[in-house]
Amino acid sequence: MKKHLLHPATFKLDGGAMFGIIPKPLWSKKIPADELNRIPMALRVVYLETKNRKILIDTGIGDYHHQKFKHQFAIEGKASPLEAILAQKLNVDAKEITDIIITHLHFDHVGGLGTGDNGDQLLFPNATIHISKKHFEYAQSATLRDQGSFQKHFFTPLLDQYIKKGQIHFLEDEQGVILNDEKDKIEYKTSFGHTPHMLHPIFDGYIYMADLVPTGHHIKLPWVMGYDIEPGTTTIYKERFYQYIIQEKLKMIFEHDCDHWGGTLTINEKKQYALAQKFSSDQTSSQLLSS
Repeated sequence: MKKHLLHPATFKLDGGAMFGIIPKPLWSKKIPADELNRIPMALRVVYLETKNRKILIDTGIGDYHHQKFKHQFAIEGKASPLEAILAQKLNVDAKEITDIIITHLHFDHVGGLGTGDNGDQLLFPNATIHISKKHFEYAQSATLRDQGSFQKHFFTPLLDQYIKKGQIHFLEDEQGVILNDEKDKIEYKTSFGHTPHMLHPIFDGYIYMADLVPTGHHIKLPWVMGYDIEPGTTTIYKERFYQYIIQEKLKMIFEHDCDHWGGTLTINEKKQYALAQKFSSDQTSSQLLSS
């Protein structure tokens, strides 16, 4: 299995919201905020290539948003950023992508699915979408607290097209197998807390943390986002996942950490979970993962 990390764009979110109850004097030592209290966030996408498939995990934020939105979130990236980096760094056309795994339907994870002036055209017309059925259903009627993270007007028409074309694979269990291509297998587990039924793909010794652990600075169990619908539940799932990660000796991939794409986990002398290794990020290009 060929494995690449793609870094098509960055954006910014409020630092206080990203660290929840953690006081600013603590989190700002890790990531300094700008004058609007925002911190830089990566939009790290995974590209996997097996014998018969070309696969993406998440799609970033897209480039079709109106100027107010782009300014609010300080989005920086090339035109059609995901399409551009696939072509320039991997010589892969968007039409060649066979599968897209969506961890959850927040705008910064599914936003790159569309193209065109309004983002209403399929950028990956030949792909099969893999997503939790229960999360898809939740996103249709999210609570008032988190519905702003779901841009239904954008993703619903696109997913409807995939459904009509028979190109959607709804995952119904809380763990299992997404894809199995001869010797290459992609499994998954789901977490709760940030949003219900969030997918975490597991492949070839790696696990994609999505928004359960968005950056390496969120390793400590209480360091969870204010964006989480149930922050206490997040801490429970973090610990469950940590036990599994250590048991299986998995390397974590952080979707939103600008400085480090991932790391390995340990329990330190204080009996706390900590990063044993940090893997540095190359923000300007694709990054090849070793087996």
